[in-house]
Amino acid sequence: MKCSRIFCIRTPDFEDNRRRFYCLLALAFLVLGALFSLVGGAASLTLQDFSAVLLGERQTAAARILLYVRIPRTAAALAAGAALAAGGVILQILLDNMLAGPNIIGVNSGAGFATVLCCAIWPGQMALVPLAAFLGALGTVLLVVALAKRTGASRMTVVLAGVATGSLLGAGTDAIQTFVPDALVSGSTFRVGGLSSLQTASLWPACLLIGLALVGALLLRGELDILALGDDTARSLGLAASRYRILLLVLAACLAGAAVSFAGLLGFVGLIVPHIGRRLVGGEARFLLPFSCLFGAGMLAFCDTLGRVLFAPFEVPVGILLSFLGAPFFLWLLLGHKGGHGV
Repeated sequence: MKCSRIFCIRTPDFEDNRRRFYCLLALAFLVLGALFSLVGGAASLTLQDFSAVLLGERQTAAARILLYVRIPRTAAALAAGAALAAGGVILQILLDNMLAGPNIIGVNSGAGFATVLCCAIWPGQMALVPLAAFLGALGTVLLVVALAKRTGASRMTVVLAGVATGSLLGAGTDAIQTFVPDALVSGSTFRVGGLSSLQTASLWPACLLIGLALVGALLLRGELDILALGDDTARSLGLAASRYRILLLVLAACLAGAAVSFAGLLGFVGLIVPHIGRRLVGGEARFLLPFSCLFGAGMLAFCDTLGRVLFAPFEVPVGILLSFLGAPFFLWLLLGHKGGHGV
């Protein structure tokens, strides 16, 4: 940064360092969220209990809680938060619409419908759930994009097409659960989004899928920034725009679908986190995507733990807390852009 007595000019190096600093803060936020998730809950644990487990202790009650409850739940919160936030960034950039969160345009509903359908047809086959959720999310993305193009691909048309598709798929999910009430262990928690009925059989395959998709998305940050300039500009720069657009849509569907398969229909993570990221690190995917992954993971871990400790021994599903945060935020976005025309 070059300064004088009269003015100060921010150089590109300064801006990049500032963005890296915010990414480091997001990483610190993730670590604090993970620690809070591990020690917080109806049964309060200490960092000493966690240290004892790391040193090999397995027989105490605290060790069993950490190994079989807290660690899987913390991993689930971190994975789902990172996946939904990254999926939101990708969809917003590709669709050129700042309202295009996975839950807003029906991607989560598609994954949820496929999850419930899979559990109804193949009960007990939890390893198939992440794959089914991915296919449901991908089908919904492609359907919404096709509907928007056919009816005039304005930004609000994408949102309206997604809302209509999501409502239809949500009705389908409710219908399946009505006829096959045992399809899911806890259908009500799944509908609002939560980790209280987490099944580790579907968690680890989904986490592996999320990890691979996140690596792929981070490797394609440069291509995502080029696609943000428009397909014509991307082609003039030698990028196969259609191929990369489809590939990134597949990654976004993979992220959202895998998260929904074990965390339920969590809303607003993919909407709130990218907007916070744009305020802090700007709109370039090379910084926005890693920041959103880190901050989204930490935010979901914090919110999930708050749902466990605020009303202990009762638990509030994290999806309810996110709705209380996300619904006013969504209205603020709409009102702040005069009904969405500037979004």
